[in-house]
Amino acid sequence: MSPLTHTNVIKIEWAQIESTRPRHAGSNARLGDHGLTIRLPMARITTADGSSGFGHCRADERLAHMIVGKSLADLFQLGSGTTELGRPFDFPLWDLAAKRADKPVYALAADFVGKATPAELTVPCYDTSLYFDDLHLADDDEAAALIADEARQGYTRNHRNFKIKVGRGGRHMALEAGTARDILIVNAVRATVGPEAKILLDANNGYNLNLTKQVLKATATDDIYWMEEAFHEDPLLYQDLQAWLKAEGLSVLVADGEGLAAPPLVDWARDGLINVVQYDIHGHTFTGWLALGQRLDAYGVRSAPHHYGGHIGNFTAGHLAAAVDGFTFIEWDEAATTALDSSAYQVTEGSVRMSAKPGFGLDLDEEAFQTAVTTNGYRINT
Repeated sequence: MSPLTHTNVIKIEWAQIESTRPRHAGSNARLGDHGLTIRLPMARITTADGSSGFGHCRADERLAHMIVGKSLADLFQLGSGTTELGRPFDFPLWDLAAKRADKPVYALAADFVGKATPAELTVPCYDTSLYFDDLHLADDDEAAALIADEARQGYTRNHRNFKIKVGRGGRHMALEAGTARDILIVNAVRATVGPEAKILLDANNGYNLNLTKQVLKATATDDIYWMEEAFHEDPLLYQDLQAWLKAEGLSVLVADGEGLAAPPLVDWARDGLINVVQYDIHGHTFTGWLALGQRLDAYGVRSAPHHYGGHIGNFTAGHLAAAVDGFTFIEWDEAATTALDSSAYQVTEGSVRMSAKPGFGLDLDEEAFQTAVTTNGYRINT
């Protein structure tokens, strides 16, 4: 047994802590308002020798009882990550293992796949906050000016890449009017952020194939970097879209996989129908993504894990970049989280310099965390 895993779990503490976005987040093509508040499920695991690790975790008390008293070696294996038993506690266990190794998670992940650890790790990110905050406005020009101003706010926070929600005609507006507004907003954001910024579109399955072509053709001069979740995954439609993009001379990447993705999605990516895979970092887990990223690298497919509504993903997802060659972007969901000190991470010129501190490089405010555990969580000891 490795010294890094030669200890037992003696305590698990779990709580839901709150994050607050800098402004209210509106609708997307499917859902209503996302609001100001994010609620993060967090767990901390403590071992017999006093080590601890924490991170995003949805596991209930029943699952916690199953691992308290277990050897860390039963939960986390060097070279791969969490075992089936440990998987519900994936992020706390990665944080714990890396702290015990006195390394940032990205260095441990690089070790596992046989890559050299970079002297420092800087990873591109994008501002993911441009939602349908304009639905109360009747005038399209006012709507475009509003979203463009939100992009300007992101620019002042050092973002240089921006994802714009589109698909207003899928639910919230009349089809033609909503599509026209989508196009106008994309034009306005491009004019505001300048020609060097990367612009990504996300329709949350609110388009069909022909609408996707219409919008991409109308925004061709805006140099769209990727089109995300244009419509629910369909290999025939994506084959058509890829052929059309080639014929039009557009370099737009096709991105998908965030939500209830079709099971063959990765196979379709292998076959060239999808260029960027976006499985949720928390649902797929860091361990799952580490393995998936190797697969996608072999296929020449990009990796860009989703995590909107899970603020801590700002700081954890990017650690994969040291181990996954095709890691393209961190999705940056700006918020302030009580009980969490993330000051080791800063956005500069469109990228995040990853913390080199052991683990994920985050610190808990002990008093705030314990208050949350007592108020809405659980605490289990051996």
